[in-house]
Amino acid sequence: MASFIRRRVIDPILELLRQGVTPEKLALSLAFGLGIGIFPVLGVSTILCTIVALGLRLNLPAIQLVNYLASPLQLALIIPFVRVGEHLLGVSPQPLSISEGFKLMAQGVWHSVIVLWDAIVHAALGWIVLGPLIIYGLYRAFRPVLQKAARLRKPAVAGAGAGGVTP
Repeated sequence: MASFIRRRVIDPILELLRQGVTPEKLALSLAFGLGIGIFPVLGVSTILCTIVALGLRLNLPAIQLVNYLASPLQLALIIPFVRVGEHLLGVSPQPLSISEGFKLMAQGVWHSVIVLWDAIVHAALGWIVLGPLIIYGLYRAFRPVLQKAARLRKPAVAGAGAGGVTP
């Protein structure tokens, strides 16, 4: 598992730093990718990540990579986001489970949307309240790590003087 994470996540991120993507832009890309990747409405995060990446001139491959890797977390957080939305609106909790949701999806996506409409709205509301805070927290966590990684990755030539000799 560690080699998979290294090969599929860490190495591509370090390669982006080597290519000149600033740690700040990369931290924003990763934070938005993960933060939007957990948006609790299935099928929407890819479009939202693309819009954010283009609008803020972020690294599209990085934001989408993290978005796709967040899929299991997205599924795990649907019901908690529904509960947050229900709490915000002061409504009684609906009886929900992931297994029942999958059974419902097997009957058709449109049917599922109709049956789960209230839960979808509650989940989206929960994310709208918590999502920006999550994205900000992720950015604050990723930025110093990526800044340190960028400093460690700089080649020795970068500190060379005009004559190409390092002091």
